[in-house]
Amino acid sequence: MQQKTKQIVAVTSIVIVMGLLLAQPIKGLVNDDTTEATTSGSSSSTVTFESVSLQAKQGLNASILQEISTIESQLPDASGQEKIELLQQLATEWDDVNRPAPLGFVYEELAELDPKFDYWLKAGDAYRAAYTNLQDTTMVKALNGYAINAYQKALELNADDLDAKTGLGSAYVSGTNNPMAGIALLREVVEADPSHIGANKSLGLFSMQSRQFDRAIERFKTVISVQPDAESYFYLATSYENIGLKREAISAFEKSRDLAADPTLTQFINRKIDELSK
Repeated sequence: MQQKTKQIVAVTSIVIVMGLLLAQPIKGLVNDDTTEATTSGSSSSTVTFESVSLQAKQGLNASILQEISTIESQLPDASGQEKIELLQQLATEWDDVNRPAPLGFVYEELAELDPKFDYWLKAGDAYRAAYTNLQDTTMVKALNGYAINAYQKALELNADDLDAKTGLGSAYVSGTNNPMAGIALLREVVEADPSHIGANKSLGLFSMQSRQFDRAIERFKTVISVQPDAESYFYLATSYENIGLKREAISAFEKSRDLAADPTLTQFINRKIDELSK
């Protein structure tokens, strides 16, 4: 049931992400600026584990809320392996209810206690997932900064990991003054692994954001050749639609609808197909 809930949340957020992408092009994305990528950390002091945890608890049912609160109440007096085990339990709880912001903080605390590559990578991935659909610019900036720090820490432990490079590159594009530094990292990943799903998907999304839909199409075709999913077919369809390839757009929308099997997305896609069929 929890896995199904996470899937529905992810699927129904596709339309939101698409709207944000096309409405807010990233400044400098198509300009090859060589200045160093930087991000401001001034907003991070207002976005803390406590603040995001409080916000994330809104809307949770009483039993899950009690489980989370019970674990949190034990953390101040715990240390060593006991604290690590409690944090692992807390990470599972936040992951099960699809709350990536507090999940990122939990993994970062785990990484501070037990400096493992996987903890830093999971922290970065959680922070990045948390800010992807947000419109609160203060929180987006803070979470983006946390993500960059986590990916950098991960790469200090494994400099060649392509997933960490993908995360860092994507975070650079989304939240620094030099998105091309991030694009360069993502291109480095696909040079090493042309079929890398994460890097191709990120490059596809950023191509859409800069309205380079022909490039986006090639990226998403690569993704679905390796791992077909509703999200990638939706982005592929939208890219086709934006360059006037209606038949191809309809076909991709239909595949997205069938893979998602989500009522909300199905209704939206059916309306799109009706519009494109006229």
